Amino acid sequence: MELRAVVVGCGGIAQGKHLPALAKIPDVQLVGFCDLVRERAEKAAKEYGIDGARVSTDYREILDMDADMVYVLTTNNAHAEITIAALQAGKHVMCEKPMAISSQQAQSMVDAAHAAKKILAIGYQNRFRPDVQYLKQLCEADEFGHIYFAKALAVRRRAVPTWGSFLSKAKQGGGPLIDIGTHALDLTLWMMNNYRPRSVMGTSYRELADEPHPANTWGTWDPKEFTVEDSAFGFIQMENGATIILESSWALNTLQVGEAKTVLCGTKAGADLLDGLRVNGERLGRLYTFQPDLKTGGAAFFTGNTDQDAGTAEALNFVEAVKGEAEPVVKPEEALMVTRILEAIYQSAESGQLVSMHNA
Repeated sequence: MELRAVVVGCGGIAQGKHLPALAKIPDVQLVGFCDLVRERAEKAAKEYGIDGARVSTDYREILDMDADMVYVLTTNNAHAEITIAALQAGKHVMCEKPMAISSQQAQSMVDAAHAAKKILAIGYQNRFRPDVQYLKQLCEADEFGHIYFAKALAVRRRAVPTWGSFLSKAKQGGGPLIDIGTHALDLTLWMMNNYRPRSVMGTSYRELADEPHPANTWGTWDPKEFTVEDSAFGFIQMENGATIILESSWALNTLQVGEAKTVLCGTKAGADLLDGLRVNGERLGRLYTFQPDLKTGGAAFFTGNTDQDAGTAEALNFVEAVKGEAEPVVKPEEALMVTRILEAIYQSAESGQLVSMHNA
């Protein structure tokens, strides 16, 4: 069964993850490409599209095409509008993370997917990493018991993305919290299988953004264009009493760095992804640390090859879900809760007050 897909947004995340992944799946034809910069869409069409693939700068023209799937890979502020339009046009949608820049937009996306009876997946590709897949299997097997404390970590020392629109609050909705903190929070909630927050406290900072000549992995930035936070932190209490601490930064004076990491502490055992996957606990009066060998294969949590990179595995899962051969690993309702919590952290940081999540 061949599927036809169109891509809206042909920038870095399309070129770096989605297009190379889709190129590895033989029964997917890329028939349409849209970008506000026509040259980018033309380049993507030439490299990845079928002969005669359509190119446009208006996503509405692309959505009118005969296609099964739409990839929404734009700036964050356009996710909701394009996703909802694609769902209403009868297409299945893969939307990049974060789902949206507000919980209201994210809820509208979920509602549109339900109304259209179409699949909506969100690009949390870290769920498909071998270490994450194995950790999820351990959680499903109740190896950790009640997970009552966890950390979600997305901390960079000096790695501010200086290309595209990352520094624009209007286009992206925020900085490291919504950009990379979203991955860490998604992993943590998924492992805990807990999507019922009670309250959120948050702080955000813009303390290093005005440095005149900053050392940075991707070069210097213009402080006038840096309109988002450079770090943000959250304290999340869940309805069952569990606590999650979220740390995120693009620029922070720390040596304790790592992205898309989680730390889980349960009544039976604990685990973390700080240095590979490590499981810790106590047995027969002795403490132990266990590090599984993830290079030797093993059962996959989802349909697919455990040796695939996360982006390819994500694409394959979405394609199989569209065909009716698999369940989407990422549910839109889960991504919605991630957005709600991130929004609450920003709200708490601005007001200085605790945000109640009883209506979430």
